[in-house]
Amino acid sequence: MASNRIGRINEEIQKELASQLRTVKDPRVAETMISVTHVETTPDLRYAKVYVSFLQEEKAADAMKGLKSAGGYLRRELGRALNLRYTPELVWALDDSITYGAKMLKLINSLEVEKDDRVDDC
Repeated sequence: MASNRIGRINEEIQKELASQLRTVKDPRVAETMISVTHVETTPDLRYAKVYVSFLQEEKAADAMKGLKSAGGYLRRELGRALNLRYTPELVWALDDSITYGAKMLKLINSLEVEKDDRVDDC
């Protein structure tokens, strides 16, 4: 039962952070397309590991620094939006699954498919 509650809290934190990222005025964050892909919260709700993905890979390092810098602001806004006893401390982590998926799709699309005449006869 507790894990279901943590899962719902993770989803709420993910949705709220995704909407709050648009309000950050730091140019490293504001000028970069950022997606919050996943959130993992500890059972005591003290820490939340936030996985983010970036559309522009070359801006990822600067954007991560910007997110760490804006962490206090985002935590405060998260505390205002969610009614929790403790507002978790945000720990930012880079999620490269979207980049990896795009790379795999590009590789799959680059393969040549041989047409077999026997398949057409069936």
